[in-house]
Amino acid sequence: MTKDKESITGSFHFVYIATLIVGTIVQVSDESEFAVDMSNMKLIHVPKDLPPKTKILDMSQNNISELHISDMSYLSGLKVLRLSHNRIWCLDFSIFKFNQDLEYLDLSYNQLQNISCHLITSLKHLDLSFNDFDVLPICKEFGNLTQLHFLGLSATKLRQLDLLPIAHLHLSYILLDLEGYYAKETESLQILNTKTLHLVFHPNQLFSVQVNISVNSLGCLQLTNIKLNNNNCEVLIKFLSGLTRGPTLLNFTLEHVKTTWKCLVGIFQFLWPKPIEYLNIYNLTIVEKIDKEDFHYSKTALKALKIEHVKNEVFIFSQTVLYTIFSEMNIMMLTISDTPFIHMLCPPPSNTFKFLNFTQNVFTDSVFQNCSQLVRLETLILRKNKLKDLYKVGLMTKHMTSLEILDVSGNSLECNRHDGDCTWVGSIVVLNLSSNILADSVFRCLPPKVKVLDLHDNRIRSIPKSIMKLEALQELNVASNSLAYLPDCDTFSSLSVLIVDSNSISNPSADFFQSCQKIRSIRAGNNPFQCTCELREFVQSLGQVSSEVVEGWPDSYKCDSPENYKGTPLKDFHISQLSCNTTLLLVTIGVTVLVLAVTVTALCIYFDLPWYLRMVCQWTQTRHRARNVSLEELQRTLQFHAFISYSEHDSAWVKNELVPCLEKEDIRICLHERNFVPGKSIVENIINCIERSYKSIFVLSPNFVQSEWCHYELYFAHHNLFHEGSNNLILILLEPIPQKCIPSKYHKLKALMTQRTYLEWPKEKSKHGLFWANIRAAFNMKLELIAENNDAET
Repeated sequence: MTKDKESITGSFHFVYIATLIVGTIVQVSDESEFAVDMSNMKLIHVPKDLPPKTKILDMSQNNISELHISDMSYLSGLKVLRLSHNRIWCLDFSIFKFNQDLEYLDLSYNQLQNISCHLITSLKHLDLSFNDFDVLPICKEFGNLTQLHFLGLSATKLRQLDLLPIAHLHLSYILLDLEGYYAKETESLQILNTKTLHLVFHPNQLFSVQVNISVNSLGCLQLTNIKLNNNNCEVLIKFLSGLTRGPTLLNFTLEHVKTTWKCLVGIFQFLWPKPIEYLNIYNLTIVEKIDKEDFHYSKTALKALKIEHVKNEVFIFSQTVLYTIFSEMNIMMLTISDTPFIHMLCPPPSNTFKFLNFTQNVFTDSVFQNCSQLVRLETLILRKNKLKDLYKVGLMTKHMTSLEILDVSGNSLECNRHDGDCTWVGSIVVLNLSSNILADSVFRCLPPKVKVLDLHDNRIRSIPKSIMKLEALQELNVASNSLAYLPDCDTFSSLSVLIVDSNSISNPSADFFQSCQKIRSIRAGNNPFQCTCELREFVQSLGQVSSEVVEGWPDSYKCDSPENYKGTPLKDFHISQLSCNTTLLLVTIGVTVLVLAVTVTALCIYFDLPWYLRMVCQWTQTRHRARNVSLEELQRTLQFHAFISYSEHDSAWVKNELVPCLEKEDIRICLHERNFVPGKSIVENIINCIERSYKSIFVLSPNFVQSEWCHYELYFAHHNLFHEGSNNLILILLEPIPQKCIPSKYHKLKALMTQRTYLEWPKEKSKHGLFWANIRAAFNMKLELIAENNDAET
């Protein structure tokens, strides 16, 4: 029972709750901070620790039985209070006297039997329906609720003047729960002003309410829980006679109706001449039998009949009897959805149908075939049926010369004809073919003037180039297919809206926006974008387009591969042009290598690298010869006390001063002009002289640094050619050498002059003695050892 009631009130509650909450609560940006939801928590009383600033309080679906003033007094800012589905049996409205901002109060589905009234002037929504009131709970204080829009009431009996205290109020919606109504005689009730009246009856009892209800300016009437048979059908019709008398009633709705076919046709016949324009029937169950019934299609004000969710409990009947009633109706709009109908007859030539909606039926390809009477039809919806052949769907529209909108989505349509010989009425501008099993061939079987085409959720892999040009097409939806590339606008010259999300597009063309210059909206997210060089230009083109054009950017545009970029938003994907342009890359590498080669060559020339390489080679060979030779063996090979290296420009000083002085002390000197072996290379002679001399004397001067051979001799002498720890260098500074005069390639000479002590040739003769003494002190090897070595060689 409770579930039935919830479904009854759900539809109208939604409208008013949404209006109230959006209109009066969401106006303040921080209202959501003061909403408290304590529904379905098995509460037996109102909690005492609610936030004092609470504005929205939901305590529905609990076990609260009583309310006290202390429960609400400190919630001075409360605007919305929901207490439905509790066990409240008594209510004194004075408990809300401190809640002067209360606008929405829902006390439906409780056990209220009586109330004590108190004025709450701010109330806009008051729901006391589905309680245990004997008579309508109307107080005189309700007459001052000038802001009241919605009023829900319950009663088991009605009195004509029950609603007199609120007769002057202009209500938008009155809900009257008559599930417990049991009057034995005809009663009357006068409702002066309301736009919508919703009456709810007992769901399991045959309709037997005999009450005269009169309403002024009623625009919408809704009846819920109508159970009829052929005997009590007249009771309902009599009940409706008073309610449908006024000229303002334009919308009539029946919900949860269980009736015979005969009674249903009788209701249609009763309402046909009435001023009602829109008739809606939801959750209709047909019982007993379906026989042919006479129906007079007189002139009617009815524009639209909508029947949704039909259950037919009659299993053997004439399909023609059932379908004829609907196909011959002289109305503009007919909706029959979620029913077991398997067919619909072609209407007569006089039909006025402009809108037909047969969603979720069991129609097959035979529907409306060879039907030439639907010439006024503008919209046809056959969604979720059993259609299979797109060619037959096109053939069906052949005579529908006014048809503009066709929806055949959610079927099992295929296009098996490959010759493109499809027949369509030329007036179709909107075509919905989504959620079928159509393949690429569908583009050869389309209406030529279609402007809006929906093909999402099919099996399309590509859009063939050899198809008819759809020059009028403005919107194309091919989402959720298997497209690998963006479509080419050469075929769709007027395309302005394109939806291609959730396809298999990995490398969209960067030329798309150039070929589709009329595009004002594109949605291409949720594709497996391959973030490589091919995608770079497309991403750049997206960045140049307005964000209003590219829908879903950047959240739904992410890299799917390679793995190191997976999940990266395209807006954060960056790769250099150099990495993507092979020609540019090769040119850059070539130029870089050339520059590097030139630089290295220049540096080699500047730092005399070839010379160093030759010296390293010679040094390596010499080290190899001396690696396993002991110090004693090396000393036995010594033939000279000193090898003198000098510049030819300083030879006069060497021959006249240095050599005589040293040889006078029996120090054997090795000079290149008298000790180099003819036939050997200069480098080899230098190395041999250094190896066979105890010391190496270098006469330094500006002339020395200009001699390349002097530098060779210094280089070999400095690299301990004989063994580790040797100290064989004696530096004599003949003339001062400014640091700036030493060539940069002679860095070893610079290092030696800064790290080693050198002997400076004094200009004063008085100091020459000390100079020669220092020279003699540098020779600490016994002369006998060298002399013995010389005798052995002799």
